[in-house]
Amino acid sequence: MTPRFDAIVLGAGAAGMLCAATIGQCGRRVLLVDHFPRLGEKIRISGGGRCNFTNRHAGPQHYLSRNPRFCRSALARYTPQDFVALVDRHRIAWHEKTLGQLFCDGSATQIIAMLQAECDAGGVHWLRPVDVTAVARGPAGFRVETSGGAVEASVLVVATGGLSIPKIGATPLGYRIAEQFGLPVVTPRAGLVPLVFAPDALARYGELSGVSLDAEVTCNGGRFREALLLTHRGLSGPAVLQASSYWRPGDALHVDLLPDRDAEAALFAERRSRAQVATVVGEWLPKRFAQAFCETEGATSALDQTPDRTLRQLASRLHDWPVTPSGSVGWSKAEVTLGGIDTDALSSKTLEARAVPGLHFVGEVVDVTGHLGGFNFQWAWASAVAAGRAIGGAD
Repeated sequence: MTPRFDAIVLGAGAAGMLCAATIGQCGRRVLLVDHFPRLGEKIRISGGGRCNFTNRHAGPQHYLSRNPRFCRSALARYTPQDFVALVDRHRIAWHEKTLGQLFCDGSATQIIAMLQAECDAGGVHWLRPVDVTAVARGPAGFRVETSGGAVEASVLVVATGGLSIPKIGATPLGYRIAEQFGLPVVTPRAGLVPLVFAPDALARYGELSGVSLDAEVTCNGGRFREALLLTHRGLSGPAVLQASSYWRPGDALHVDLLPDRDAEAALFAERRSRAQVATVVGEWLPKRFAQAFCETEGATSALDQTPDRTLRQLASRLHDWPVTPSGSVGWSKAEVTLGGIDTDALSSKTLEARAVPGLHFVGEVVDVTGHLGGFNFQWAWASAVAAGRAIGGAD
C-alpha cells in the first residue's frame, strides 16, 4: 500500500525544512523528500560558512520580481525578528555585520541542525536521498514517484530551489512541475553573480585581479555602494554582485569610482603639480588600477602638462566609468536564481497555485529574488512559514 501523508514537501533546503517543520508542528503528517546526499548544503556554504541567515532591514524594496508587491504579505507575517527569536531559542550565538546582516558566531551547520530539530519537533518523516521521477494529481491529491517508491498526499509543496550552484544539487525540477500543471515560469537567469569583461576591458584590467575599491555601481535602477573587486575575468565584489541582478546582456554598468570626492575639483586643485596624473589619482584609488585607468583615458602626462579638457574628461569618467560586460560567469558561481514560478499564478498569502488547489511553491523556486545580505534567506523563511501555516490550518 502506498504511504500517505497530509503533505509532501519536495526539497530539504532552507524553505523546505522550515515549511515541513511548520506543517508538522500544526499536527499534520508531513514527508520531506530530497535528492541530495548532504542536507542543507546551500545553508552550509553561505556567508563564508557562517550563514548570513537574515537581514534586520528586510522589506519589499529589497526584492526583485515581476510583481514587486507579491512578497509583502509573507514578509510582514514572518519578520527577521521572528527568525532571530527562533535562533535565540536554539541558543545559537550570532552577530550583526554591516547593513543589518546577521551571521552565526560559530558555523552555518548550527542553522541546519536547528531546522532538523524543528522538523523532529513536528514529527516530520524523511525520504532522502531519492530522485523524484514523476508527479501526478488525482482525486485523492498528489502522487510522487521516487527512486525510493511512491508516496501520496493531499498537499504538495515544491521547495526545490533554483539553478544556482549545480554542484550542490540544483535542478530544474520545480519549474518542470509548474509547467506540467500549466503554471507560467519567468525564465530563470543567474543572479548575484560575477560579471565578465569584454575583450578590450580584459586586456586593460585583467592583470589587476585582487584589486578592491569602494565604489557605487548603478544598473537599470539598481544602485549599490559597496566594495568592487577586480578578478582575472572581470568584476565581482558586493557592489557588482548586487548590480548583476539588474543587469541584462548588452547593458552597461555605471561605476562611480570616487563617490565621496569631487574628482574635477580635486584634479584642478593639483593643477600645477608636476606629478603624473596617475600618481595623483593613485592617492585616491589603488595605484595599479589608477595607472591602467589613466592610460585608458589618455591622461598619461604630468598634471601641469595635461590639457584642461583631458582633465575634465578624466574626472567625468572617474564618476561614470561605463563597463559593458560580455556576460556573467554563470550558474556555477551565481548565489541565487532570478525568475521562477510566476507570482501571478500564486496566492501571496498561502503560496498556493490558484489553478491547482493543494500545490504550493516556496523559496527560491518562486519569482522573488532578494538583494545580497541575508534577504534571500528571509524570503525562504517567510514564504515557508506562510505556506506551512496555511497548510497546517494555523492561519
